[in-house]
This record gives sequence, structure tokens and C-alpha cells, in this order.
Amino acid sequence: MRYRHTIFSALLLALSSTAYAQRLSESSFRPGEVWNDTQGKAINAHGGGFLLYKGTYYWYGEHKTEGEAGNYAQVGVSCYSSRDLYNWKNEGIALPVSKDESSDITKGCILERPKVIYNAKTRKFVMWFHLELKGKGYVSARTGIAVADKPTGPFRYIRSTRSTPGSYPVNMLDLHKGPHGEFKNGVHPDSVNLIGRDLEEGQMARDMQLFVDDDGKAYHICASEENSTLHIAELTEDYTDFTGKYVRAFVNRYMEAPALFKKDGLYYFMGSDCTGWNPNAARSAVAPSIWGPWRELGNPCEGDDKDLTFQSQSTYILPVSGKKNTFIYMGDRWNPKNAIDGRYIWLPIEFEGDRFVIRWHDKWSLDSK
Repeated sequence: MRYRHTIFSALLLALSSTAYAQRLSESSFRPGEVWNDTQGKAINAHGGGFLLYKGTYYWYGEHKTEGEAGNYAQVGVSCYSSRDLYNWKNEGIALPVSKDESSDITKGCILERPKVIYNAKTRKFVMWFHLELKGKGYVSARTGIAVADKPTGPFRYIRSTRSTPGSYPVNMLDLHKGPHGEFKNGVHPDSVNLIGRDLEEGQMARDMQLFVDDDGKAYHICASEENSTLHIAELTEDYTDFTGKYVRAFVNRYMEAPALFKKDGLYYFMGSDCTGWNPNAARSAVAPSIWGPWRELGNPCEGDDKDLTFQSQSTYILPVSGKKNTFIYMGDRWNPKNAIDGRYIWLPIEFEGDRFVIRWHDKWSLDSK
């Protein structure tokens, strides 16, 4: 009897485990709902970046904690993996914050929007992120860099830097160039010149994105010049530094949360206005080259709540492997009062002429698009 009881108990356990796995298994996206990983815990990867490597997707994001303290880096950068984009396995903390108070990434710093790209030449995974030094608010405006041998890490922090120190943008007029001493309080006779003010230290680097083009060249895109203008900068061959070549884009348009993708030879951009944690109407643009010229296309969202980007802010636009011209808008619905409860808004991207469109769906799947 004991033997039969043991078999029966094992059978019940197997059935219950199967039922539990089926409950966890996802086959559709439900924007704004709590999204659990394969262990039944809410995915914790905000301001995310995505990497496809050898058939597996990796999701990197800010690991948030409860309350307003969660808006500061208390743990580090988390990593999840998936083969279908619906079901995500927690791979742990890919880059932990440091216990060393002298470190740039010490606990309590601001570490936002981590993005990871793979360098086929060096066989390294390279992470960049927006970094603000602990206790200094948003004055530092730096970018942090880390590398790893595996997509799940551990990533080794290298350094932080301002963007393109000592270099002028290639599309800057000569009359705006010159020794910093020629500018009075950062103001040039013909324009407000923050480039000259920050030339030696490097340009400000806040909300950021990485983009790898078809030829393998990588670019860093960030909000700069007190968030008034975006900078698009070329990276070195190993993806760990700037070459010094960059352009100013969307001058004085005050954009952040940049996301880029490429389709049919054209470069598409999505970003937001600068309204802090509060959502606003998204912006979009298209260009024949990563260097521009960029032509704005207006708000890509349509339908109810379009002027608030469906209560979200862009973080990434992902091309889906194996599905031609299939892209996913990935956004964050921030909750600064309780950072850990931020939600993810993933929606399909449609194309109408030379512009892209995003519409709300309560539930959707890749097979239905």
C-alpha cells in the first residue's frame, strides 16, 4: 500500500507540476498586465534592451525595488532569456552594483536603460547604460560601459565617460567652433553653444540607445546638450569607446527615450518629449542614413490614449527574427512611487507608406500579425 501511495503521490505531483507549467506558459502579449517569468515571478527588467544571439533573445533591464528608492540602482542590471519572446527565464543579475562607495556604479547611483550588443570580432558582449553618479542627481550625465564573455554575464564594469570628449560634431558650423574661452557663459554670439562648454570633458549623455548597422558598425544615440538635442555617435571597432565622429540630430527639439530600427534601407526613430516620469505624445522620424537628414513623421500612435503613448515611454524597437518586416514597440509604464510595479507595453508596429504606426491591443500574438 505504501508503494501504491508513493506512486499516486508522485503522479499527482507530476500532474500538478504540468498544470503549473501550462499556467506559466504564454503564447500572447498582454500589454500593461503583470508579466511573470517561467518561475512565476514578475519580470524585473525596466528600461530594457534586447539582444538576439544564437536563436535566443536576451532581455536586459533595470532591476527595480519597492518604493521610491527603487528609482535608484539598488541591485543592478537583470537578464532574462527566451526563445519565443513570450516566456522568459530569469538568468540573474548580469551586472551588479558595487559595494565600493568609490565606484561609479556604487549602490544608490542612477543606472538606466542598459543596452547590450555583441561584437563578432572580439567575441565580447558589450553593455552601455546611462549613468548618474550617486548623490549628484542628473548632473553627471555619463555613460557606463561593461563587457562579458557570455550574454548572461557576469559583465565586468570598465569605466564611465562623457560622450565624444574633445570632438566637434561633423554637422556643426565652423562659426560655432573655437577655443572654449571664446564663449561667454556658454553662449556664442550666434547661438547657445553647449558643445563648446562641454568640449573638453565630453558631451552630456542621458537617455540612450545602441544600434548596430548591417555593416557591423555600432552607434550610440543619446539625449545631450541639457536634453535639448540628440547625439548620434560612431563607436570603435570593439564597441567600447567613441571614434569621435558624431552628429547633432533634432536640434532644440528636446527628445529622450530614443529607439532606432532599420527597414528597407531606411532608418526609423522613435522618442518622446522630456516630461520626466509622465507620459507624453511620442515622436517619430525617418532618414536615408544614420547620419540623417532626419525628417519628422509626427506621433506614430493612433487610437485612444495615443497622446500619452498608451501611458508608456519607448525603450526599444525589436525586429523579430524569422518574420520579415515584423517589429515590436517596447515601452515602459513607469511607476515612480513604487518603482518595482512598472509595467511593460509591447505592441506590434504597422507600416503605412514611409511611416510606422502603433495601435493598442489588449492581447496579441506574433501569429496574428
